[in-house]
Amino acid sequence: TELVGDFDQIGLVVDWLDACRKRDLAGLLDLYAADATLECRCGEGTLGGGRAELEKPLAAASDALVPTAFGLEEITPTAKGIELDYLSHEGKPIHIVFTFSAEGKIRQTSCAPA
Repeated sequence: TELVGDFDQIGLVVDWLDACRKRDLAGLLDLYAADATLECRCGEGTLGGGRAELEKPLAAASDALVPTAFGLEEITPTAKGIELDYLSHEGKPIHIVFTFSAEGKIRQTSCAPA
């Protein structure tokens, strides 16, 4: 497993998927750095920054889950972070890139249809 600093990036992404599946919005938000940003090119296109801004799109995604929601397709460590292919809350294939802070929090996510 890729370790940067003293945290497990893949483990953090798996925790992210688990929090999404469980609709644990508080737990999900706790994985993000205070100044984190979220860029979404999966539809209407949203860009959120900071915890309050992240809450809106993350809450919307957890509202209605299909049975295959947040299924892991592929997880790949890269020089900049982790790339993840998964199934969205609607069961659609999504590609998301995670970058991390030195403190072991998600600094940015950027997603688009796979």
